[in-house]
Amino acid sequence: MNLPVVAIVGRPNVGKSSLLNRFAGERVSIVDATPGVTRDRVSTLVEHQDVVLEIVDTGGIGIVDRDDLSEHVERQIDFALRGANLVVFVVDVRDGLTTLDREVAVRLRSRSLEIPLLLVANKVDSDELEAGIHEFHSLGLGEPIPVSAKEGWGATELLDRIVERVWPTGDVNTDPVMRLAVVGRQNVGKSTFVNALAREERVIVSEVPGTTRDAIDVRFEKDGREFVVIDTAGIQRRKGLSDSIQFYSQVRALAAIRRADVVLFVLDGSREITRADKKLGETIADAHKVCVLVANKWDLTENRIVTGQYADYVLKVLPGLAYAPIAFTTAKDSRNIQPVIDLSQNLYKRASKRATTGELNRVIAAIVAQRPPPAKKSREAKIFYGTQVAVCPPVFTFFVNDHRLFASDYRRYLANALREALDFEEVPIRVILRSRESTPRE
Repeated sequence: MNLPVVAIVGRPNVGKSSLLNRFAGERVSIVDATPGVTRDRVSTLVEHQDVVLEIVDTGGIGIVDRDDLSEHVERQIDFALRGANLVVFVVDVRDGLTTLDREVAVRLRSRSLEIPLLLVANKVDSDELEAGIHEFHSLGLGEPIPVSAKEGWGATELLDRIVERVWPTGDVNTDPVMRLAVVGRQNVGKSTFVNALAREERVIVSEVPGTTRDAIDVRFEKDGREFVVIDTAGIQRRKGLSDSIQFYSQVRALAAIRRADVVLFVLDGSREITRADKKLGETIADAHKVCVLVANKWDLTENRIVTGQYADYVLKVLPGLAYAPIAFTTAKDSRNIQPVIDLSQNLYKRASKRATTGELNRVIAAIVAQRPPPAKKSREAKIFYGTQVAVCPPVFTFFVNDHRLFASDYRRYLANALREALDFEEVPIRVILRSRESTPRE
């Protein structure tokens, strides 16, 4: 899909991320007073006047990163500029014209003949501040456009100006075939995995823990079909979060799990599974998400363990994800990456199936006939009928005489038997027992 790309650039703390969020109508980029929060290219699709734009937020030009990642940030900015069809250069009217603004302007002016550019004076939060935009004329980049990303003032007019400078897209389908969330604790190779999928340096890869902060949507094509993979910050234990940036990074990572069709849970195959891994596994299982366990860095195991032994180990340590298949990868060499996508597609397709009520009730009758629920205090547990009420994950509601008569082990038996009989193997399913006169229980 060939959509116009708009890159938002400028020095740190001029409101680039706030502007992206304003355009999107939601919090896509983390906004914080700390300079240099955005490191990667954070993008989202925005529709305005029947034009669909890919708008890209970038790190602050000239930032001195506290983790010595400035060179990586600058390279991501350069990638954004090279891929852009229009550049939005943001300055801060409250701070006025700075030396760094001038340096950014020099950098952009050399590209002005190649890429259309709009100069945007942000933080015009009152009428009194609007007069301050005039000093930015000296940058030689055209008439400054006043906006307030925080208040929303001028944002619609700016989008009008943007769509005037790009080609019309008409009615396009922007829904991907599948959304994959790549999650895991810090330094297991998530960003390397995402870059291997995208087949480009789409996100920063570093040994520094916590390099990735935002949940970053990366669009890529495979076999002519478009997918979205979401790179996320490394999950930590709550007491290990040292500031608001890390807190919001964790929130975004957990939100990515909820909005994904398939979760790729990346483990460091060369190391033991940690408490943070176990906690994340519980979160995925509780959300009943289709999941692939990705044992990354398999090249570092040095043949100390075979795949079958590792699978047994994972099953023992992460019992809630017993349904999830395991893939063994070496992301830095792009080894076994594409088969993970094929496996994910297969699981997603399987989880999207819907059994007919007739088929389901024939199956449940056979399951109960093979192993009837044990009586409890001389009361017989009965299943009257069932229906599938949702997909992804498949959810089944069974109407029973009294859900309290069904022990937890029998509920697990029902779920496992249904999974096998209805070809939902390696897919999470939910079974809800609804009594005639009480609240439903899982």
